[in-house]
Amino acid sequence: MNASIFPASLLTIVPALHFEQVSFEHRDHRLLAPTTLTLSGCQRTLIMGPNGAGKSLLMRLAHGLLSPSSGNIHWQGKPPAQAMVFQRPVLLRRSAIDNLTYALAVSGVPRRQRKNIALQALEKFGLVALAKRPARVLSGGEQQRLALARAWLLNPAVLFLDEPTAALDPAAIKAVEDAVNEFHHNGTRIIMTTHDLHQAHRLADEVVFMYGGQVLEHTPAHRFFDTPASTQAGAFLRGELVW
Repeated sequence: MNASIFPASLLTIVPALHFEQVSFEHRDHRLLAPTTLTLSGCQRTLIMGPNGAGKSLLMRLAHGLLSPSSGNIHWQGKPPAQAMVFQRPVLLRRSAIDNLTYALAVSGVPRRQRKNIALQALEKFGLVALAKRPARVLSGGEQQRLALARAWLLNPAVLFLDEPTAALDPAAIKAVEDAVNEFHHNGTRIIMTTHDLHQAHRLADEVVFMYGGQVLEHTPAHRFFDTPASTQAGAFLRGELVW
C-alpha cells in the first residue's frame, strides 16, 4: 500500500457517534421512532432489517445528509473525516480518472500531484485500464469500485456504505467486500446497510437490527445470528416475511 494514498493518520481512535432520542418525520409520518444509540470503536457495523425498516434513513442521519426532527446526533469530540458510498454511485460526467482528480482538487491537493495519486488509486482498485473511459458507461461493479477509490482518496476515518453490492454479480460483490475489509484493516470504521445475510455473516462485527422505524437490537454479530433477542429478528433470519 502506498502511504501517499492512505496515510498512517487513520491509525487513531475513531470517536463514538451518539444518537440521543433522535426521531425523523416526513409529511406528518414518523419514519424513525425516538432512538438512543451509540456506535463506538473501530468496528464493522452492519445495519439490517426488512425493506422500509429505516436502515438507509438511519445512515443518512448518521452521516449528516439529513437532520433529525427531534433529538441530537453528535460525535464524541471532533467529528472525523467521513465518506459515503451509495447503492447507485454518484459519478461525474467525466472519465474515471477525472472523477478522482476532481475529488483531489476539492480536497486541496496540488494539481501536479493529482494524476499520480489518482492512478495509484485506480491501480489499487483494478481500474487502471479504464482510466480514460467515461465513468457512467462502466459496469455496475466497476462504478462501485470507482466510488470506493474516490472514498479512499478522501482518507476517511468513517466510511458509510448504503447497500453497496445490491444487484452486483458474485465477483463484483467479492471485490467490494475485499475493499471494505481493507478500509477496516487500515483503521476505518465501517457503517453499512445490507439485506444480504451471507454478507453480514462475512463482514459484521456488530449488528443494528431495525424494524418499523425502530432499532430493536444492537448487539455483537455472533449473538445476533445465534440468539436474536426479538421475534422480528428471528423471523428475518429464518427468511420469513416480516411486516
